[in-house]
Amino acid sequence: MSLFPSKNKREFFTKEQQFLMVEAIQEAEKNTSGEIRFFVESKCAYVDAVDRAKEIFFSLKMEQTKDRNAVLLYMAMDDHQLALFADEGIYQRLGRQYWTEEVKKIIAHFTKDNYTGGICHAIRDIGLALQKEFPYEKEDKNELPDEIIFGN
Repeated sequence: MSLFPSKNKREFFTKEQQFLMVEAIQEAEKNTSGEIRFFVESKCAYVDAVDRAKEIFFSLKMEQTKDRNAVLLYMAMDDHQLALFADEGIYQRLGRQYWTEEVKKIIAHFTKDNYTGGICHAIRDIGLALQKEFPYEKEDKNELPDEIIFGN
């Protein structure tokens, strides 16, 4: 069984919303060697969304970035679940409290039905943190695709 079955994929956001999110990722990555990806699906296969985010993170080989500074934003829309999963390079530098606060900020947007704003705000925040901890250097390259990944 494939981790990301291709049939019945849903696009949870309009093309304009998707454009804004991808643009936020590209803008956030401009000044850092860090990488940000966004994965969205309907239902979470696990009780804890962090476990699913971890599974996706490793299946996408996000741990293979040079500085171990990739971050996955995971959402299960129908289950109302959300998780941030950061590789060891950035997670250890920022600490657990940072990631907990970021999730709280996203949820605050979501409670106002502002999903796009919440996602873009989180991406910008993470980008600033990555920029501080892993500033862009001229030999840096975009190691991972920026597009949104849609599961089922």
